Amino acid sequence: MRFLFSPPAEATAGLLTLPWREHLADWVDDRLVEVPQRGLSRHVVRFVSEAGEVFALKEIHERLARREYQFLRQLEKLGIPAVDVLGVVVDRGPDLDAILVTRFLDYSTPYRALFANPRGQHLTGRLLDAQVELLVRLHLAGFMWGDCSLSNTLFRMDAGALSAYLVDAETAEMHSSLSEGQRQYDVLMAQERVGGELLDLQAGGFLREDLDAADTVDDLGRRYEALWAELTSEEVLLPEEQRYRIGERVRRLNELGFDVDEIELVDVGEVGEGSRLRLTTRVAEPGHHRRLLFARTGLDVQEKQARRLLADIASYRSYLEQTARRPVPEAVAANRWLEEIYGSLMDAIPAHLRGRLDDAEIFHEILEHRWFLSEAAGKDIGTTAAASDYLARVLPEVPGDLVAGAVRPADAVRPPESPSRAESPP
Repeated sequence: MRFLFSPPAEATAGLLTLPWREHLADWVDDRLVEVPQRGLSRHVVRFVSEAGEVFALKEIHERLARREYQFLRQLEKLGIPAVDVLGVVVDRGPDLDAILVTRFLDYSTPYRALFANPRGQHLTGRLLDAQVELLVRLHLAGFMWGDCSLSNTLFRMDAGALSAYLVDAETAEMHSSLSEGQRQYDVLMAQERVGGELLDLQAGGFLREDLDAADTVDDLGRRYEALWAELTSEEVLLPEEQRYRIGERVRRLNELGFDVDEIELVDVGEVGEGSRLRLTTRVAEPGHHRRLLFARTGLDVQEKQARRLLADIASYRSYLEQTARRPVPEAVAANRWLEEIYGSLMDAIPAHLRGRLDDAEIFHEILEHRWFLSEAAGKDIGTTAAASDYLARVLPEVPGDLVAGAVRPADAVRPPESPSRAESPP
C-alpha cells in the first residue's frame, strides 16, 4: 500500500490508521461522520473527521485517482476555486480501487439542498452565474472540464450571491489554451447535464412551475458567452478616449472579480485612427476586494462578501470623520470597525446558531435586514437594532443543514448505500 499526501498535514498521521485494506463501503470506524447535505455520486464517498478537520474519501480506479489528484493540485496553484486535495492511497490490495482524499469544503452545499431550502430571490440565476464564472475561469486557464454539471460543483453563499467550486475532475484535460471548438464542446456538455438536472428537480417539485428548463439551459449559454466576451474581446479605441475607456474596462473586470495581468495597445491603420485594446486577464481566484480586506482587517472571506464589508468600512469611516470633524486614516477606521462593529456583532451570535452561515455571510444578511427594516420604518433603525431582530427572527429559521458547516457521527454499524443510490459529493 502506498500513501501520497502533499503537503503533509497534521491529520495525515491519524488518517494512516484507517482501514485502507477494506472496501470503503465496508468501513466501520468511530471517525466516520455524516454530512447533513450531500450530493449524488456514482462512486462510494465517505467522510472522516481527524485532528479537527473533515476529509472526503472517494474510491475510484487508480488511474482516475492519480489523474484527478494532479489536476486538483494544478487548480490550487492557479487559484481556481476547487476542493483542496490532500492525497491519494493506492495499492491497497487485490480488487481494491484507489482512494482520493480531499478536504471538506466548509459552508458548502450541493445544488439540490439549495433548491430544497431556497434563500433569497432569483436562485436559478444566481446558480447559473456561479457555474458560468467557474467554467470561464477554467477555460481561461486552458482547463477543459469535460463533465461540467451542478452535481460536480459545490456552492458557497457569498453576500447573497453564490460561489462555485469544482469537485470532480476525473474527465478533465489540461492544455496551454483551449480552441473555440473545445470551449463550445464544454459549454454544450454543461448545458446538456444542467438541463437534465433541472428536469430532475422539476419532477421532484423543487422548481417553480413557470420555470422552463430549456430556456434556462439556453440562458446558461448566453451568460457564458457574455462573460467570455467581456473578459477576452478586443476593441478599437480612439486616442482621445483611450485613457478613460481602458480604466472603465479594468474597473468592470475588477467588479467581476478578475484581475488584469497585461494591457496591450496595437495601432490600427494610420496614426490617429485608433488602437486595438487587448487585455490579458489573470486567471486567479476572485481576489481584488478579498485581498484588500485581508490587508486591512485580517479577515479572509469571499470576494463579494469582501466588497460588502469594505463598503461598510468606508461608511463607518465617513461616520467617524463627521463625528471627529477631521480625517480618519483607513487603517484606523478599519481597526475600529473590526472591533466595534464586526466583532461585537459576531460576539452577539448565540452559540447554538453559530455555523448556520459563515460569519461574513451573517454580517451581510444583517446589513440587508437593516435596509429592509429601515424601509418599513421610514428611518434608519441602526445596525444594533437590526442585528437584534435578525438574530431573534431570521437566523433561527435558516436550516441547520442548509450548508454543511457541521457534521455528525456516522452510524458505525450500518455501511452506506450502494454507489448507485448513495447521496455523496462526487
